[in-house]
Amino acid sequence: MQETSLYSIVLIPARMGSSRLPGKPLADIGGEPMIVRVWRQAERAALGPVVVAAAEPEIVAAVEEAGGKAVPTDPDLPSGSDRIAAALEMVDPQRLFGVVVNVQGDLPTLPPDYLRKCAEALVRTGADIATLAAPIRTEEEMKNPNVVKAIAPLSWQEVALAEDFVRALPDDYHGPAFHHIGIYCYRRAALERFVKLPPSLRERQHRLEQLRALDAGMKIAVARVAQAPFGVDTPAELEYVRRQVAQKAGDDS
Repeated sequence: MQETSLYSIVLIPARMGSSRLPGKPLADIGGEPMIVRVWRQAERAALGPVVVAAAEPEIVAAVEEAGGKAVPTDPDLPSGSDRIAAALEMVDPQRLFGVVVNVQGDLPTLPPDYLRKCAEALVRTGADIATLAAPIRTEEEMKNPNVVKAIAPLSWQEVALAEDFVRALPDDYHGPAFHHIGIYCYRRAALERFVKLPPSLRERQHRLEQLRALDAGMKIAVARVAQAPFGVDTPAELEYVRRQVAQKAGDDS
């Protein structure tokens, strides 16, 4: 399944139809649309070309106005993985890129080195897919079903293969817990296989797409990072990140 090319491309799926924050990609943060901020952070990782896979033309326009590259994709595609797979076919029909980095479009303060860590984990382990996780430090995070937990022996390793992903830890679980971060690096063949697989029973039960890969026997490497980047899903979270960005701009001026 491994690709011979290790050249990487970064793809950012984006769509306007967020149920909790409609129009999220174009939400203004410090004078720029959120999707533009995510694109800039991904560019700073210097892993390869960065392309936004957009469901709507207004997202394409916003990215292009900022000097970036975006491609339109079918708005009815069911997931971000399907969206980046469609965009990949459009932007790289020659199959130059063997590694595909999938970055969520709602992480405007994403540290660029996190993307490099994810790509390094893929190459180091020979896994099909790589992702990230950070230690859970509070009881609130531990009990929150919206915080997906990665089960992997990361307490003594920087990178390990995932054993499982869960929303709630079993009552008899006593090991360290890690907050899964929704950034993925795929070997190209793994991405192409993944999007052709039907959702697994566990994926449907838990609404966790990565379980489809595990249930199909695919290997997922998990790299440990210090903390989870702040994601924006609600108006309150948007206001919080606006304040953080404004404060940082004030500190830097």
